[in-house]
Amino acid sequence: MDETSPAPVDPDPKAGPTMSKPIIAVFNSSSDTVELLRTALEGQGFHTVVGHIPEVKSGELDLVAFIEHHAPAVIVYDISPPYDANWTFLRLVQNLEPVRGRPFVITTTNKPALDKLVGETEALEIIGKPYDLDQVVEAVRAALARI
Repeated sequence: MDETSPAPVDPDPKAGPTMSKPIIAVFNSSSDTVELLRTALEGQGFHTVVGHIPEVKSGELDLVAFIEHHAPAVIVYDISPPYDANWTFLRLVQNLEPVRGRPFVITTTNKPALDKLVGETEALEIIGKPYDLDQVVEAVRAALARI
């Protein structure tokens, strides 16, 4: 191969050494939980970008620009109390143009309360225990597999 020839490209973008790490966006109200999720996801080989939900709601973090800039493959998004208002906000977020169609992994600290208010959800209940974080990692993997 001479200097003008392009480098060989792995034909399967999901495998092999040319694959870049999938970008996972994590949005949560708790800085501690953001860091727990970031550590768990990065420990499994994902590239993680994070945002804090209060900053999104206040306009301090431009969610559209964040998503356009990072182009995450999956978004991990937490629903905290008040569940009804935050569920409505999530629905608005999911309908934003650069977000629409991206897979979400929904987390919460009280799934029964969330489900009671909004109906049965696929939200994962996390309270910071290692097995909770493993569930999130597996849900992210499942979401990536569906892309």
